Amino acid sequence: MIKKIGLTILAALLFLVVVVGVNTARKGSRQIEVAPVAKLPVDESAVAGRLGEAVRLKTISTHADPKANQDQFESLHKLLQQRFPKVHANMQVETISDLSLLYTWKGSNPKAQPILFLSHQDVVPIAPGTEANWEQAPFSGVVKDGFIWGRGSWDNKGNLMSQLEAAESLLAAGFQPERTVYFFLGADEEIGGLRGAIPLAKLFTDRNVRLEMVLDEGLVITDGVLPGLNKPAALIGIAEKGYLSVVMKFNTAPGHSSQPPAKGTSAIGMMSAAIKRLDDNQLPGGIRGVAGEMFDTVAPEMSGFGRVALSNLWLFGPVVQKQLEAGAATNAMMRTTTAPTIAQAGIKDNVLPGLAEATVNFRILPGDTGESVMAHVRNQVEQVVPKEKYELFALGDASEPSKVAPTSSTQYRLLQTTIREVFPTAMVAPGLMIGATDSRHLGEVSDHIFKFSPVIAKPVDLPRFHGTNERLGVGNYADAIRFYHRLIGQASKAAAN
Repeated sequence: MIKKIGLTILAALLFLVVVVGVNTARKGSRQIEVAPVAKLPVDESAVAGRLGEAVRLKTISTHADPKANQDQFESLHKLLQQRFPKVHANMQVETISDLSLLYTWKGSNPKAQPILFLSHQDVVPIAPGTEANWEQAPFSGVVKDGFIWGRGSWDNKGNLMSQLEAAESLLAAGFQPERTVYFFLGADEEIGGLRGAIPLAKLFTDRNVRLEMVLDEGLVITDGVLPGLNKPAALIGIAEKGYLSVVMKFNTAPGHSSQPPAKGTSAIGMMSAAIKRLDDNQLPGGIRGVAGEMFDTVAPEMSGFGRVALSNLWLFGPVVQKQLEAGAATNAMMRTTTAPTIAQAGIKDNVLPGLAEATVNFRILPGDTGESVMAHVRNQVEQVVPKEKYELFALGDASEPSKVAPTSSTQYRLLQTTIREVFPTAMVAPGLMIGATDSRHLGEVSDHIFKFSPVIAKPVDLPRFHGTNERLGVGNYADAIRFYHRLIGQASKAAAN
């Protein structure tokens, strides 16, 4: 009897191994084969020097003052006019809200829907006290050791300048787009795009413009970042998370610290309990939606157990999800995240405050909504704080998650093809943009909005984004120009979908 049970278990295990093996083998590569394209000649020294010039201008945007650093933005506009004479001779340039720019390259076919490339002029400030940690001065724009150094070289003047370099080169060759091509250079992306991208969306709506495709900054080409993947991974953002900050206010009678109230009933105690409750009971996550499609695409390109596990999530799903949840970036792809960011209470060390206030920021996964997140917050807080002791409200800069751009579309395939042509060693997969971009405001004028930057990022590079020692490789920058040159040329000739 025991032997029979043992044989049954062994047979079941062998069957399981076979099923897992077959499933793994059946998950064939989703990468498309493309013919090699001639490498566009690029004067790396010259283009790097021009990007360095742009980096030297301190185009920092602020919420409080729309005209902050206006002279720096205007200097950048003059620089663009000087460095890209053919662009400015052949395109209409409109100013939006004083500092954002819209370039229109008129297409020969008025019936073909136009395409839009976005970038932004503004950069984030340098964290006070960190200036001395930079290997090169933050706004030096120096070209050294094979890199263009300085704030904005990666985010986002690298994209801005490479797009215009590509357009200038196409114009020099006599290229005429069939579709109209727009370039939008936002001046306030880093603070939400309220003065740039939102008026742009309204302008398109008022003009009855429907966009065939939109490409904004976004996910990059990671190299050595994904464990088990021995090739670069170019991730195309096909959706963007929403944004919601919820303020929680807790009220009680103030008093003297020598006579504290019952445990957990002080304003600070209630606030702390609410924050802990939200942190301990976050919205559910899972390998589904965009994350599911991404890992499904990556799985066949992986080696070892990673390929087996991702190809058989029906069996290994809980294990894989637990590992992914342990990483901040991968966890953010799978759920609406909860992040307490501000806590305020008290004015004196021996006074019990009557008011405590906390702000919790949520980045909303497609499928969730601002309304569902608010309901979740209310439900969790009510478990630890009486209803009459707190109030909730959302801050005004909230946004819903974007639509998900279909990967079965001609537009996605064109982008995938172009990446493979210019970066032939990279695999391409869809991904989720967890930060905020200008293109989130354009959902009403296009169904095909993608977030991708042709920037190669190794693990050592990731902290440089919005951090210290931001830089962009000169060779990588030349390839970015080649990428936009190829994409503009192909996308502007593509047949209407």
